[in-house]
Amino acid sequence: MELYYTFSILIVLASFFAYLNLRFLKLPGTIGIMIIAMLVSVGIRLLGDSYFPATTKHFFELIKEFDFNEILMGAMLNFLLFAGALHVNMSDLKEQKVPIMIYSTVSVVLSALIISMLLYYIAPILGIKIPYIFCLVFGTLISPTDPIVVLGVLKQAKVPKRIETKIVGESLFNDGVAVVMFAVVLKMATDPTFDMTFGSIAWLFAKEGIGGLLLGAALGYTASRVMKKIDDYKVSVLITLSIVMGGFLIAQSFHVSSPLAMVVAGLIIGNYGKKVAMSEITQDYLGKFWELIDEILNAILFLFIGFELLLLPDLNKQLLTGFVAIFIVLFARIFSIVLPWKFFDIFKFFGIKSAYNKGSLMVLVWGGIRGGVSIALVLSMPEGEYKNLLLEVTYIVVLFSIVVQGLTVGKLAKKVLEKE
Repeated sequence: MELYYTFSILIVLASFFAYLNLRFLKLPGTIGIMIIAMLVSVGIRLLGDSYFPATTKHFFELIKEFDFNEILMGAMLNFLLFAGALHVNMSDLKEQKVPIMIYSTVSVVLSALIISMLLYYIAPILGIKIPYIFCLVFGTLISPTDPIVVLGVLKQAKVPKRIETKIVGESLFNDGVAVVMFAVVLKMATDPTFDMTFGSIAWLFAKEGIGGLLLGAALGYTASRVMKKIDDYKVSVLITLSIVMGGFLIAQSFHVSSPLAMVVAGLIIGNYGKKVAMSEITQDYLGKFWELIDEILNAILFLFIGFELLLLPDLNKQLLTGFVAIFIVLFARIFSIVLPWKFFDIFKFFGIKSAYNKGSLMVLVWGGIRGGVSIALVLSMPEGEYKNLLLEVTYIVVLFSIVVQGLTVGKLAKKVLEKE
């Protein structure tokens, strides 16, 4: 009943804020909801205790009880990744499979290392002493672009399809890599008994990553074959729901990456499944159902990102550090994208080439938006000396990324296209 009560309040607030945004702010829906939630949060912190203390206390307790990490990483992320992958054209991804693979793996690792080293050396200048291992924790949780935010923002910013595919392709797959990397680094930072040999770390990566890909392929193919025998849109919707919810339980049981599994399952059902197993009516109903799920969950996600402001102990204290971190993250993003792009020239004689020109790279860099996944990962850290510091800095970076980058990436893409 408590969970139902919490979700009821969030849905009511999300719908009300969505109306206010559409009526007055006229910003992209999810960003507008987040900004209104933040303004409400600021109002509650400034005036709540003076004018409506009982309601303020109750609302604080409600937000605190809502386990953002568990809800996002354990439930919402799987639904949103599946919904996003369901609408991605596999042939578009195949054309750039090697660059997308490199940008979603090598670039994430490279970015994490650059961020951690720069933060480690710059933090003492700002009067903050933080061990390198926690700088690396921050690097791993802030490096991946958030597929949920990226998909939502690009869709509403009306970025051209060919550029959208490049950004979405990277963001869909780098999430699974980043979550595994974060888990390893966090264990190194907080668990003195963790075996930090190359073999154990490589095995953990392989098990989570390859296991997730194989599970997703099995789920997607099996669901497509089953749906082919019935071709009923109501049952097909139920089957896809069972893939997401049941697939997560299987992934948890076998300790493999559920985000990667959902991406692969969504890609297979959205391409192979639609081609061999669904009539036009089924495709239409299935697409609209998952589009609606995507919109509702995105609204709740951005609403909660806005209300996270209530849980930060003292955001003012880390404003300078967060401001510096924004530039560190952007620098790392530029370097981790441009460096692999330069290497594609070396491998052209192997038939490996990239259609990413300088304009596409500019959009790819600026479209690397951070979001709820980074906040969920930092919230999953055990209580300790550096958790609040990293939480506040992460929130500042995410806030800048969603509001500034999210509202301007569409305009940048249009300018780039005009010059090409």
